[in-house]
Amino acid sequence: MVHLYEWHQLLINFVEKNKRGENTPFLTSPYNWKNYGEMNDNFQINGQKKSLSEITQQLSESHMKLITLIENFSNKELFTKKYFDWTGSTSLGQYFQSSMSSHYEWAYKKIKLHKKTSEL
Repeated sequence: MVHLYEWHQLLINFVEKNKRGENTPFLTSPYNWKNYGEMNDNFQINGQKKSLSEITQQLSESHMKLITLIENFSNKELFTKKYFDWTGSTSLGQYFQSSMSSHYEWAYKKIKLHKKTSEL
């Protein structure tokens, strides 16, 4: 859940700053697409300090913030590749899909596997 929340924060930061004209990459320094696994590891380590109720609340709030954010864009803005120069060769909608529904599916599988293996 911490992982999902942190990826929400990456997307919120990316969209809000770029909309304001601040050229901001999706991944924050010092991370890039070659070493983002380290970033994910750090999310998990830092997340150990949070209670389940705290991270559940944060995840719920960040999800709602993303829903509100996505509603501010038209379908053309979301699904046209290169519509915004700051999305590179893809569409803004792809960033939302990657950080939300695709990550939710990944998390569901992880939780399901954990439940199965912890019952053994």
